[in-house]
Amino acid sequence: MPSLRIQPFQSLLRGKAPLPRFPQRRWAQVHDVRYLATHHDPSQVFDRYREKLDQKAKQEGHESVDSLKDAYKDKIEDLRRKASTVATPEPDTPSTSPSSPSPSAVPPPPRPQQPASETKKSESSGIKPLDSFIDVQKFLDLPPKEIEGIWRLRHASNPGSICAVIPIEAYRRISAAARQNPQFILPLPRNNVEQEEPVKNEKGEETGETQTTTKAGADIHFLQWAFHPPASPPPETATPAQLANAHTSTIIFTSLAAYKLHGAYAQPHTTITNYLDLAESKGLVLMLGQVMPDAGVSTSEASWLVSCVQRFYDFGGQANERKGELVRSFTRGDTEVFKVEHLMEEAEKL
Repeated sequence: MPSLRIQPFQSLLRGKAPLPRFPQRRWAQVHDVRYLATHHDPSQVFDRYREKLDQKAKQEGHESVDSLKDAYKDKIEDLRRKASTVATPEPDTPSTSPSSPSPSAVPPPPRPQQPASETKKSESSGIKPLDSFIDVQKFLDLPPKEIEGIWRLRHASNPGSICAVIPIEAYRRISAAARQNPQFILPLPRNNVEQEEPVKNEKGEETGETQTTTKAGADIHFLQWAFHPPASPPPETATPAQLANAHTSTIIFTSLAAYKLHGAYAQPHTTITNYLDLAESKGLVLMLGQVMPDAGVSTSEASWLVSCVQRFYDFGGQANERKGELVRSFTRGDTEVFKVEHLMEEAEKL
C-alpha cells in the first residue's frame, strides 16, 4: 500500500474546526500618562523678587520696576512665545478667530468620479479580467477549435502557466459539485520514498530490528474553490442561462502540511481561474492557471492535480460513483467512508 509523507490529518476531516490558536502573551503594560499644566499666580512671583527687581531698576537708571518692565517688554514677549507649548499655551496670545477656518479644516478637493465598470473592477477580488489576455470581441467571431488553439498558443511561452478549454456542460457539472464541496484533498505521487520498517522472522514476529525500504509514496495537497462576480455584470435582460454563467471561479492548491501549519494564511503553490465570458456564445470555459516558482511543485505536477479535479468533481461525467462519494464524505467529515487508502487507489487509476 503506498505510504504518505505527511502526518496524520484525521482531525482535519472530523473536527471541521479551525486550527488551534495558541494564546498570545503580552508582557508590555500600557500606562495612562496625562500632562498637567500648572499656572502660577503672577503677583506671588512679583512679590518674591521685588527687592531684586528694584535693585536691577536702579542699576540701569530706571525710576521704578514698571519702567524696567516697559524697557524689556519686547524681550519678555519673545521669551514667552518661545516657552509656550501645547500643554501650557500662552494666555496672552490672541486666539484664532472662530470664523477663520484652520488649515486642517479645509475639505480635500473632490475626487474625479470613476465609471461604474471601473469601480466594479477595483472592488473585485483582484482577478484579472479575460480581456487583459485576449481581445474577447475578436474571439466571438472564431469557431471553437480556433479559440482553443489560440488560447493554448497564447500561454505556451510561459513555463509556469497551465491552460485548458472546458466544454460548458462539463464545467456546469463540476461547478455544481464544487459549490456543495468547496474543499478536498488530492494525492501527488512521489517515487522512491524511504521508510523504516520492522524486521520479522520466519514466524512473522518482529525481531526488534528495522530496515530501510523504498516504496512509492505521495504528498497530499489541499484545494479550495471560490466563486466571484464577473468583471462585467450581466445585462438586465439576461436569460437564466446567462445569469448561471455570470461568475468567475478559482481554485487554489496548497500543500496540506502548509495548510495545517498556517491555515488560511498558507501560501498556495498553484492558482486556477475559470473564465466564462465565452460560455453563452461559444459554449467554452477558458481555464488559466499559474504555478508559483520555487514552491516545491513543478508545472507538470500541478497539471496532474488540475486533471484530478475534473476526474473527482465531474459527477455524472468522468467521476465514477466511488470518486464522488469520496468527495462528499470528505465534506461531511465522515472518516468511516473517507479513507486515504481509497483516495490513493482512485488516484492511481487516472
